[in-house]
Formats: sequence, structure tokens, C-alpha cells
Amino acid sequence: MKHIQSNIKHLRSLKKFSQERFAEELKWTRSMVGSYEEGRSEPPIDRLIELSSYFDIPIDILVKNDLRGAKDTSFIEVGNKRVLFPITVNEANEDLIEIIPAKASAGYLQGYADPEYIEQLQKIKLPFLPTGTHRAFPISGDSMLPVKDGSFIVAKFVDNVNDVKNGRTYVVLTKSDGLVYKRVYNKIEEKNSLELHSDNKMYQPFDVKIEDVIELWEFTCCINTQEYDADELKLSSIMNMFQELKIELESIKK
Repeated sequence: MKHIQSNIKHLRSLKKFSQERFAEELKWTRSMVGSYEEGRSEPPIDRLIELSSYFDIPIDILVKNDLRGAKDTSFIEVGNKRVLFPITVNEANEDLIEIIPAKASAGYLQGYADPEYIEQLQKIKLPFLPTGTHRAFPISGDSMLPVKDGSFIVAKFVDNVNDVKNGRTYVVLTKSDGLVYKRVYNKIEEKNSLELHSDNKMYQPFDVKIEDVIELWEFTCCINTQEYDADELKLSSIMNMFQELKIELESIKK
């Protein structure tokens, strides 16, 4: 249990409790808390159960993961337990953006909840982003034109699937399809699903059942890794693109 010493101290600090106050909360003794935090002894299973129940964090996460980089916002509710949602901060306690490389995007379905997988990803800082946890996801194919193949979508984590804004674009992680980037419509009340649309009308929309959705990330910005061709920047081409996407130009002016 190599991480339990630092984890107890870190979780106590998140609550801003002294050792005395923390001991009172858990009905432990102050010396017991000090002994665990200083590594002079390890908590037995009954103490681990009490710790797990108090923080609503599974025992295996308390024991196996170094939580010192985690904040209260690093955990998401799954059933009646909080599960570690791995994010990374720098020395100034600023959130860093993990970049999911194209070659590793297929493995994200297996590694999204693994702190070691997230830790080894390259990271960047974009100071202009709004508050929240962001990641950069690779885009492949032409289903979301004019977003080019090879671009990256920087997106903000959505805690609750019910917060989907109809017609906005999201990166969706599903059990069956892995990562997809689509325009999303909330059909939870009617069909208990999300309706996913491609901006390229050559692709048909499809439904994803809510129980199949693992993560949802709302578009923040796009990082294009390729230069646009001159033809793509002609006004006529842009007008045709908008017409194909059935976007009213009047609404853009607003």
C-alpha cells in the first residue's frame, strides 16, 4: 500500500482539516492519523473501509493510485461511489491539457480512467480556455468538415449527460465505438439516447444509448494541423459549405 500514506494526508488537506479534526470525523485518534500519514504504520482493512466510506472513494483507488495531483473535481460520481477522474496539474496548480495522440486514440477506451495512462500523455497549457477540465482529441476522416482530418478538438469535460446542448458538437466516448466527434441532440426523454449527427451530410445520424456513453466532452476550440487550400478559402466554397450544412447565414451575423 505504497500510496496510502500520502493519500490520507492529501485527502485530509482537500477537506482543510487538521489531524485532530480529521480524527474526530473518522472517530480515530490523532496519533493514529499521524502514524498513517508518516508511514509508521498502515491502516488495517477496517480503517480502509471507514476511509473509503467517508470519502466515497473505492478502496482500490485509495491504495493503488497516487492522489496528490487530484482535486475534489478529479472525481466523478458512478453509482454511489466517486471514481478517480485523472487530470494533471502543473506546479502552479493549473490544469494541463492532455493530448490524446491519433495512434493511441483506440486505446483511450481502455485507458481513460487509468491515471498511469493519462500521466504518460503529452500535455500543453492553453491559458485562454474557460474554467474546466479539458483534453485534446484527434479527428480522423471527413465526417465533420470543415474540421480536417488530423486536426485536434480541445473539449471540456461534461459532468452530466443531461446537460447536453442540442446542436452543439461533442467528443463522445462510447463502449461500442470508442471516440467519436459529432453534433449531438438530447433524446433522453424520448428514446433514452443521444442522437449523433455528422456535419458532412453523406453520413447518416445514429443513436447512442445513454448506458453506452462513458464520457462526454463539449467543443471548446479546434487546432488545425493542416493549412487550408486556396480553393477552400474562396467565398463561393464557404457559401456552398454553409448551404450544405443547412446553416442560416443570418444567425451567423448575430
